[in-house]
Amino acid sequence: MPRRPFRVFFALLFALALAVTACGNDDDVINSERPQRIVSLSPMATEVLFAIGAAEQVVAVDEFSYFPAEAPVTDLSGWDPNVEAVLSYEPDLVVIAHDANDLMSGLAAVGVPVLMSLAPVDFVSGYNSIAELGFAVGRTDEAAALVADLRAEIDEALAAAPDVPVRVYHELDNTYFSVSSNSFIGAVYAAMGVVNIADEVDPDGYGYPQLTEEYIVEANPELIVITDLVGYTAEDVAARPGWGEVAAVRNGNIVMVNADVASRWGPRLPQFIEVVAEALQTVAEPS
Repeated sequence: MPRRPFRVFFALLFALALAVTACGNDDDVINSERPQRIVSLSPMATEVLFAIGAAEQVVAVDEFSYFPAEAPVTDLSGWDPNVEAVLSYEPDLVVIAHDANDLMSGLAAVGVPVLMSLAPVDFVSGYNSIAELGFAVGRTDEAAALVADLRAEIDEALAAAPDVPVRVYHELDNTYFSVSSNSFIGAVYAAMGVVNIADEVDPDGYGYPQLTEEYIVEANPELIVITDLVGYTAEDVAARPGWGEVAAVRNGNIVMVNADVASRWGPRLPQFIEVVAEALQTVAEPS
Protein backbone atom coordinates (compact mmCIF):
# COMPACT_ATOMS: atom_id res chain seq x y z
CA MET A 1 0.00 0.00 0.00
CA PRO A 2 1.43 3.40 -0.91
CA ARG A 3 2.36 5.61 2.00
CA ARG A 4 2.80 9.33 1.99
CA PRO A 5 6.40 10.42 2.70
CA PHE A 6 6.64 12.17 6.05
CA ARG A 7 9.49 14.72 6.07
CA VAL A 8 9.94 17.65 8.44
CA PHE A 9 12.87 19.95 7.86
CA PHE A 10 13.34 21.46 11.32
CA ALA A 11 16.42 23.50 10.48
CA LEU A 12 14.52 25.27 7.74
CA LEU A 13 11.44 25.76 9.87
CA PHE A 14 13.31 27.33 12.72
CA ALA A 15 15.51 29.47 10.47
CA LEU A 16 12.41 31.01 8.96
CA ALA A 17 11.22 32.21 12.41
CA LEU A 18 7.92 30.53 11.91
CA ALA A 19 4.99 32.91 11.76
CA VAL A 20 5.05 33.95 15.38
CA THR A 21 4.56 37.67 15.58
CA ALA A 22 3.39 40.27 18.03
CA CYS A 23 -0.07 40.42 16.53
CA GLY A 24 1.04 41.12 13.00
CA ASN A 25 4.25 43.08 13.69
CA ASP A 26 6.71 41.08 11.58
CA ASP A 27 9.69 42.75 13.27
CA ASP A 28 8.75 41.47 16.71
CA VAL A 29 9.19 37.71 16.37
CA ILE A 30 9.20 35.49 19.43
CA ASN A 31 12.77 34.42 20.13
CA SER A 32 14.23 31.46 21.96
CA GLU A 33 13.51 32.98 25.39
CA ARG A 34 10.71 31.00 26.95
CA PRO A 35 7.44 32.83 27.59
CA GLN A 36 6.37 32.19 31.16
CA ARG A 37 2.65 32.96 30.99
CA ILE A 38 1.07 31.22 28.01
CA VAL A 39 -2.66 31.30 27.37
CA SER A 40 -3.80 28.65 24.88
CA LEU A 41 -7.15 29.05 23.15
CA SER A 42 -6.55 25.99 20.97
CA PRO A 43 -7.20 22.46 22.30
CA MET A 44 -4.80 21.05 19.73
CA ALA A 45 -2.05 23.45 20.78
CA THR A 46 -2.70 22.73 24.45
CA GLU A 47 -2.08 19.02 23.97
CA VAL A 48 1.15 19.72 22.12
CA LEU A 49 2.36 22.27 24.68
CA PHE A 50 2.01 19.73 27.47
CA ALA A 51 3.61 17.00 25.36
CA ILE A 52 6.73 19.10 24.77
CA GLY A 53 7.18 19.90 28.44
CA ALA A 54 5.75 23.42 28.49
CA ALA A 55 3.14 22.69 31.18
CA GLU A 56 4.78 24.98 33.74
CA GLN A 57 4.58 27.85 31.26
CA VAL A 58 0.83 27.51 30.61
CA VAL A 59 -1.31 29.59 32.98
CA ALA A 60 -4.73 29.23 31.31
CA VAL A 61 -6.44 27.31 28.51
CA ASP A 62 -9.83 27.54 26.88
CA GLU A 63 -12.95 25.67 27.95
CA PHE A 64 -12.41 22.82 25.48
CA SER A 65 -8.73 22.21 26.32
CA TYR A 66 -9.61 19.51 28.82
CA PHE A 67 -6.77 17.17 27.81
CA PRO A 68 -4.47 16.44 29.49
CA ALA A 69 -6.26 16.42 32.82
CA GLU A 70 -3.78 18.79 34.44
CA ALA A 71 -4.41 21.56 31.90
CA PRO A 72 -5.61 24.74 33.66
CA VAL A 73 -9.07 24.85 32.09
CA THR A 74 -10.97 28.14 32.36
CA ASP A 75 -14.14 29.56 30.85
CA LEU A 76 -12.12 31.34 28.15
CA SER A 77 -13.51 30.77 24.67
CA GLY A 78 -11.46 30.17 21.57
CA TRP A 79 -14.50 30.66 19.33
CA ASP A 80 -15.89 33.78 21.00
CA PRO A 81 -12.87 35.25 22.80
CA ASN A 82 -12.92 38.29 25.05
CA VAL A 83 -9.77 40.40 25.03
CA GLU A 84 -10.17 41.61 28.61
CA ALA A 85 -10.74 38.09 29.87
CA VAL A 86 -7.58 36.85 28.15
CA LEU A 87 -5.54 39.79 29.45
CA SER A 88 -6.68 39.09 33.01
CA TYR A 89 -4.20 36.17 33.01
CA GLU A 90 -1.34 38.57 32.17
CA PRO A 91 -0.06 36.46 29.25
CA ASP A 92 3.26 36.93 27.54
CA LEU A 93 2.10 34.68 24.68
CA VAL A 94 -1.39 33.76 23.47
CA VAL A 95 -1.91 30.77 21.16
CA ILE A 96 -5.05 30.77 19.01
CA ALA A 97 -6.52 28.61 16.25
CA HIS A 98 -8.34 31.47 14.56
CA ASP A 99 -8.91 35.20 15.05
CA ALA A 100 -12.33 36.32 16.26
CA ASN A 101 -13.75 39.43 17.93
CA ASP A 102 -10.65 41.40 16.88
CA LEU A 103 -8.64 39.42 19.41
CA MET A 104 -5.31 39.89 17.66
CA SER A 105 -5.71 43.64 17.24
CA GLY A 106 -6.85 43.95 20.86
CA LEU A 107 -3.80 42.10 22.12
CA ALA A 108 -1.57 44.05 19.74
CA ALA A 109 -2.75 47.26 21.39
CA VAL A 110 -1.03 46.19 24.60
CA GLY A 111 1.92 44.42 22.97
CA VAL A 112 0.99 40.82 23.76
CA PRO A 113 2.44 38.38 21.17
CA VAL A 114 0.12 35.90 19.47
CA LEU A 115 0.79 32.62 17.69
CA MET A 116 -1.84 31.66 15.15
CA SER A 117 -1.61 27.87 15.23
CA LEU A 118 -3.83 26.78 12.36
CA ALA A 119 -5.35 23.31 12.15
CA PRO A 120 -3.17 21.14 9.89
CA VAL A 121 -4.51 19.72 6.65
CA ASP A 122 -2.11 16.78 6.42
CA PHE A 123 0.75 15.06 8.22
CA VAL A 124 3.47 17.44 7.10
CA SER A 125 1.59 20.55 8.22
CA GLY A 126 0.84 18.77 11.49
CA TYR A 127 4.51 18.14 12.14
CA ASN A 128 5.23 21.73 11.14
CA SER A 129 2.71 23.04 13.67
CA ILE A 130 4.49 21.14 16.45
CA ALA A 131 7.81 22.61 15.36
CA GLU A 132 6.24 26.06 15.28
CA LEU A 133 4.93 25.76 18.82
CA GLY A 134 8.24 24.41 20.04
CA PHE A 135 10.09 27.38 18.58
CA ALA A 136 7.59 29.87 20.01
CA VAL A 137 7.90 28.58 23.57
CA GLY A 138 11.65 27.90 23.57
CA ARG A 139 11.40 24.13 23.38
CA THR A 140 12.71 23.26 19.94
CA ASP A 141 14.54 20.12 21.06
CA GLU A 142 11.47 18.79 22.84
CA ALA A 143 9.33 19.50 19.77
CA ALA A 144 11.81 17.70 17.52
CA ALA A 145 11.75 14.70 19.85
CA LEU A 146 7.95 14.65 19.90
CA VAL A 147 7.77 14.73 16.11
CA ALA A 148 10.30 11.90 15.85
CA ASP A 149 8.31 9.78 18.29
CA LEU A 150 5.02 10.68 16.66
CA ARG A 151 6.30 9.82 13.20
CA ALA A 152 7.47 6.44 14.43
CA GLU A 153 4.16 5.70 16.16
CA ILE A 154 2.14 6.81 13.14
CA ASP A 155 4.26 4.76 10.76
CA GLU A 156 3.75 1.71 12.97
CA ALA A 157 0.00 2.32 13.19
CA LEU A 158 -0.28 2.83 9.42
CA ALA A 159 1.64 -0.38 8.80
CA ALA A 160 -1.18 -2.27 10.55
CA ALA A 161 -3.67 -1.19 7.89
CA PRO A 162 -4.39 -3.87 5.27
CA ASP A 163 -3.20 -3.68 1.67
CA VAL A 164 -6.81 -3.70 0.52
CA PRO A 165 -8.62 -0.54 -0.71
CA VAL A 166 -11.57 -0.68 1.69
CA ARG A 167 -14.45 1.73 0.96
CA VAL A 168 -14.87 4.02 3.98
CA TYR A 169 -17.50 6.56 5.03
CA HIS A 170 -16.64 8.85 7.95
CA GLU A 171 -19.82 10.45 9.30
CA LEU A 172 -19.59 13.73 11.20
CA ASP A 173 -23.29 14.08 12.04
CA ASN A 174 -26.76 12.85 11.11
CA THR A 175 -27.01 15.31 8.22
CA TYR A 176 -24.29 13.27 6.48
CA PHE A 177 -21.44 15.73 6.49
CA SER A 178 -18.25 13.80 5.90
CA VAL A 179 -14.51 14.28 5.33
CA SER A 180 -12.74 14.04 1.99
CA SER A 181 -9.04 13.54 1.43
CA ASN A 182 -8.71 17.35 1.35
CA SER A 183 -9.24 17.50 5.12
CA PHE A 184 -6.95 16.56 7.99
CA ILE A 185 -9.00 13.48 8.94
CA GLY A 186 -9.32 12.54 5.28
CA ALA A 187 -5.56 12.77 4.87
CA VAL A 188 -5.22 10.15 7.59
CA TYR A 189 -7.56 7.84 5.70
CA ALA A 190 -5.65 8.48 2.48
CA ALA A 191 -2.42 7.45 4.19
CA MET A 192 -4.09 4.15 5.05
CA GLY A 193 -4.88 3.55 1.39
CA VAL A 194 -8.67 3.45 1.74
CA VAL A 195 -11.25 4.48 -0.83
CA ASN A 196 -12.95 7.50 0.73
CA ILE A 197 -16.47 7.68 -0.69
CA ALA A 198 -16.63 11.43 0.06
CA ASP A 199 -13.87 12.26 -2.43
CA GLU A 200 -16.13 12.04 -5.46
CA VAL A 201 -18.49 14.69 -4.09
CA ASP A 202 -15.78 17.18 -3.13
CA PRO A 203 -14.58 18.49 -6.51
CA ASP A 204 -13.74 21.92 -5.08
CA GLY A 205 -11.50 20.51 -2.35
CA TYR A 206 -13.55 21.93 0.53
CA GLY A 207 -12.73 18.92 2.67
CA TYR A 208 -16.08 18.55 4.41
CA PRO A 209 -18.76 17.74 1.81
CA GLN A 210 -22.34 16.92 2.69
CA LEU A 211 -23.48 13.59 1.28
CA THR A 212 -26.98 12.23 0.79
CA GLU A 213 -28.46 8.98 2.02
CA GLU A 214 -28.95 7.85 -1.56
CA TYR A 215 -25.32 8.49 -2.42
CA ILE A 216 -24.02 6.72 0.69
CA VAL A 217 -26.16 3.64 0.11
CA GLU A 218 -25.16 3.47 -3.55
CA ALA A 219 -21.47 3.93 -2.68
CA ASN A 220 -21.85 0.91 -0.40
CA PRO A 221 -19.11 1.62 2.15
CA GLU A 222 -17.50 -1.42 3.75
CA LEU A 223 -16.60 0.53 6.90
CA ILE A 224 -18.56 3.35 8.53
CA VAL A 225 -16.85 5.48 11.18
CA ILE A 226 -18.81 7.71 13.59
CA THR A 227 -17.65 9.67 16.64
CA ASP A 228 -18.73 9.65 20.25
CA LEU A 229 -20.16 13.17 19.90
CA VAL A 230 -22.88 12.42 17.37
CA GLY A 231 -25.47 11.43 19.98
CA TYR A 232 -26.38 8.10 18.43
CA THR A 233 -24.90 4.63 18.19
CA ALA A 234 -23.74 2.15 15.60
CA GLU A 235 -27.02 0.35 16.14
CA ASP A 236 -28.92 3.51 15.26
CA VAL A 237 -26.98 3.81 12.02
CA ALA A 238 -27.64 0.17 11.17
CA ALA A 239 -31.37 0.67 11.76
CA ARG A 240 -31.72 3.44 9.19
CA PRO A 241 -34.34 2.57 6.55
CA GLY A 242 -32.70 1.38 3.35
CA TRP A 243 -29.26 0.88 4.87
CA GLY A 244 -29.65 -2.84 5.52
CA GLU A 245 -27.81 -3.90 2.37
CA VAL A 246 -24.88 -1.51 2.87
CA ALA A 247 -21.82 -3.74 3.30
CA ALA A 248 -20.71 -2.07 6.53
CA VAL A 249 -24.15 -2.51 8.05
CA ARG A 250 -24.64 -6.03 6.78
CA ASN A 251 -21.30 -7.18 8.19
CA GLY A 252 -21.39 -5.17 11.41
CA ASN A 253 -18.47 -2.93 10.49
CA ILE A 254 -19.54 0.36 12.06
CA VAL A 255 -16.97 1.72 14.50
CA MET A 256 -17.21 4.61 16.97
CA VAL A 257 -14.08 6.67 17.64
CA ASN A 258 -13.17 9.37 20.14
CA ALA A 259 -14.03 12.67 18.43
CA ASP A 260 -11.20 14.62 20.05
CA VAL A 261 -8.56 12.04 19.19
CA ALA A 262 -9.81 11.85 15.61
CA SER A 263 -10.04 15.58 14.97
CA ARG A 264 -7.08 17.06 16.85
CA TRP A 265 -3.57 16.83 15.53
CA GLY A 266 -1.37 15.80 18.41
CA PRO A 267 0.20 13.04 20.48
CA ARG A 268 -3.00 10.96 20.57
CA LEU A 269 -3.42 10.69 16.79
CA PRO A 270 -1.84 7.21 16.61
CA GLN A 271 -4.71 5.95 18.79
CA PHE A 272 -7.21 6.95 16.08
CA ILE A 273 -5.13 5.32 13.37
CA GLU A 274 -4.82 2.11 15.38
CA VAL A 275 -8.59 1.87 15.89
CA VAL A 276 -9.33 2.45 12.20
CA ALA A 277 -6.54 0.12 11.07
CA GLU A 278 -7.95 -2.66 13.26
CA ALA A 279 -11.41 -2.08 11.81
CA LEU A 280 -9.99 -2.15 8.28
CA GLN A 281 -8.30 -5.49 9.03
CA THR A 282 -11.65 -6.86 10.19
CA VAL A 283 -13.22 -5.80 6.90
CA ALA A 284 -10.37 -7.18 4.79
CA GLU A 285 -9.99 -10.55 6.50
CA PRO A 286 -12.95 -12.30 4.82
CA SER A 287 -11.48 -11.53 1.39
